[in-house]
Parts: sequence; structure tokens; C-alpha cells
Amino acid sequence: MKVYISVDIEGAAGIAHWDEAAKRHGDYPEFRERMTAEAVAACEGALAAGATEIWVKDAHGSGRNILAERLPAEARLIRGWSGHLFGMFQELDESFDAAAVVGWHGPAGHPHNPLSHTLTGFYGMVTLNGEPCSEYLLHAHVAALMDIPVVFLSGDRGICELAQETNPAIQTVETNIGHGESVVSIQPGLARDRIREGLAAALKGDLSAHTRPRADNYELRLRFKHHGNAYRNAFYPGARLADSETVVFEHADFLEIARILHFMH
Repeated sequence: MKVYISVDIEGAAGIAHWDEAAKRHGDYPEFRERMTAEAVAACEGALAAGATEIWVKDAHGSGRNILAERLPAEARLIRGWSGHLFGMFQELDESFDAAAVVGWHGPAGHPHNPLSHTLTGFYGMVTLNGEPCSEYLLHAHVAALMDIPVVFLSGDRGICELAQETNPAIQTVETNIGHGESVVSIQPGLARDRIREGLAAALKGDLSAHTRPRADNYELRLRFKHHGNAYRNAFYPGARLADSETVVFEHADFLEIARILHFMH
């Protein structure tokens, strides 16, 4: 079994401030360690379920956060960014049996994490077919292009709930509950135990039971925090301004949704 694991930091247990996610800040090393430990726990869960090959994407910021020597020998680590359309799922292809996401977070404008965002801080809100569009939802659609189920997610309560709406079969681990600029977190060691056990259970289960999200047509709405960014990006082929801060783009092929986000990101 070949498993893909994408790891972010803003949904790691206990994270509550951007300083903890910023490579040059003194608070960062603690949460780099925590991100790495959650990645290791996920790998251990995959191995317990019978995985023989694991690819791990370092999907936060520079893409150079996870301490590689901590990962098991069966894992390959994808560091940095190639510029591929699949972004946080770079290198995912039809050879994988399942995907999992660890340390992920709610979408832009969502209240369950003080660090909620979608891809970039430029957006105040992103919707896909009228629903809040998280990085999870975007990448679940990317995986669906190759018929790969996203079977596990860990992160804040908000993203767990949104993922379960998209795929009721998904296994989730709630690490944090956001209240304004604060979080209530489970103990980090407990989070790692639940990630290890949860991913193992997901991979041992019926992979065919997982929803691969698809639609006949997609409407993407990007509300920018600054109207100048909306004006400039509305010149993307096929895009239009809905109002001074919102760009709308529609297409039947989700690959084109991924493409516009790649070039506006």
C-alpha cells in the first residue's frame, strides 16, 4: 500500500499565533518539533496498517520545516515547492492508494482557528459552489481527479466538521478548538496517539467508502482583502469581478480551478 501524507502546521496541537508558525520567530522551533512529531505519528499509523511506501509533503510556508531524520525509513519527504498545480499534494499520482492530511486548518474567515486561511493571506473568504473552501476541500478535489480518497484529517474542530460534511467516512482527529484569538488544545502527546491510531484505522477500513468530491461545474469566488488585488486578478482568462473585492471564475474541469488558484496564489 502506497500512502501520501501532507503535513501543515496551523492545525497542530496547541498552535495559537502566527509567531509559532513563522520560521524566523523564536516561538517557531517548538511548533516545528510538534509538526514533525505529528508527521512521524501519521507515518507510524500508516505502517501499522500495512503501508510499504509513504510520501510526506512538508506543506507549510517554505516547505522546509519537518526534521527529516525523525521520519521512518519507509518515508520519502517532499521539501520545498516545485510550482506544480497540485500544491500541497505535489507528486500525488494514480500510483497512491490513499491520502491523509495532518495539522490542517479551517478556511479563510472561519472562526474555529485564529490562523484560519485558504492558501494565502490575500483572501478574506473563498467559496467553491457556495460552500466555504478550505485547503482540504481544494485538495480533496485534486485527489478525486485521480480517484484517490483522502481518508484521514487532523486539525481544528472547524476543519474536521467541514471534512466530514464532504466525506462522512473520513477519520478525523480534533486537535484544537478556536475561540477568537485563542485555542483550547488537547495535550500534544494525546494528539499524536490519536493521529497514529486514527490513520491506521482509516487505512485498514474500506477505502471505497470514502467520497471523492466531484461536481458537473465549479464556481470559485475569491474575496480579496484589498480591492486592488481583486481588480488585477480579474484579468485572468475567464475571470470577472463580482464586486470591488470579489473575483468569480467558473469551469467544468476542476483542474482549471486548481490552475487559477495556482496563478493567483
